[in-house]
Amino acid sequence: MKILIATGLYTPDIGGPATYTRFLERVLPARGFSLTVVSFGEVRHLPKIIRHLAYLWKLLRAGWEVDVIYALDTVSVGLPATIASIILRTPLYVRVPGDYAWEQGQQRFGVTSTLDEFQHECTRHSKEVRALVFIQAWVVHHATRVVVPSEYMRSLVMGWEIASEKIIRVYSALSPIILSETRESLRQKYNYTGVVVTTAARLVPWKGIVGLCEAVLAQRGQGMNVSLEIIGDGVLRDALEVFIKKHNAYTYITLRGSVGKQELWERVKASDVFVLNTAYEGLSHQLLEVMNIGTPIITTPVGGNVELITHGKEGLLVAHNDVQAIGEAITRLTNDTLLCEHITRAARTKVGQFREVVIAEEVVRLFS
Repeated sequence: MKILIATGLYTPDIGGPATYTRFLERVLPARGFSLTVVSFGEVRHLPKIIRHLAYLWKLLRAGWEVDVIYALDTVSVGLPATIASIILRTPLYVRVPGDYAWEQGQQRFGVTSTLDEFQHECTRHSKEVRALVFIQAWVVHHATRVVVPSEYMRSLVMGWEIASEKIIRVYSALSPIILSETRESLRQKYNYTGVVVTTAARLVPWKGIVGLCEAVLAQRGQGMNVSLEIIGDGVLRDALEVFIKKHNAYTYITLRGSVGKQELWERVKASDVFVLNTAYEGLSHQLLEVMNIGTPIITTPVGGNVELITHGKEGLLVAHNDVQAIGEAITRLTNDTLLCEHITRAARTKVGQFREVVIAEEVVRLFS
């Protein structure tokens, strides 16, 4: 079978679509599939509209002899992939890692509601958001199969009036992680002292970075020698720089920006706690990596998180932006070595369900 992958991100880009595409390239050719990848990054330098037309042309040129077009989102590559599938009369598979309309609404168009609230009130929002909702629904309805990364996303997509038999859940696969250095040597390498809390995420509203900063500030006010490493970039970077300056927190809150995967894994391993204070996740590949690395996790009981972590077993769950609860959880993990050992051991056991060799068979069945 010949598969055309339409992805928004590709190596050397860092992000979910790039990671997922690399996974497909590792496992499918070895099982007899032929892959062609067309990345939106090839045309991103062009002006708006023109870049989308150019991307559609690239898909049409690459798609003449393929058996399936597989789009890794619902709008940016999903829309041109759908048009290409119609012109070429080729089956379309669409992966829905999240609600694209809600994400863009949060970042660009003033949407403040939660994802679950958004599903019932999107008609109240701006014409730009309503247009994205329409495009997303049209793409998903046209698709032959809709791939989701969690049971949570399956239930969300079913709310778009998509037949359940058309929706296939395929969990994200845990990429290989190679870390030869010890935690102690990595702490020396990165000059970590005291309690180090790390988060890694796009700097977007629903990731709760400000709330996490406030929790760290509160813990320092109570005498804890704690620092925060923020890894990632995004639209809130300027606001976070203003926050750090306002509180004169340069010595203990650090914006690292985007870093390579190896450095990210090393900094996570060297940390005492990893926190993902998120309002929504389809299924967090970042959490899978941290679970495998063995750093204790604090996160929120939203979206696909509860399919990865049970409170007190593989990590600690707190309400989104509950500053007091986040601080208390950091203190609890810092003071309870036995609890840390218990949850990191359970987390490493849990990720066995998500290793590439397991998920690869699900992907093969998807295309078979």
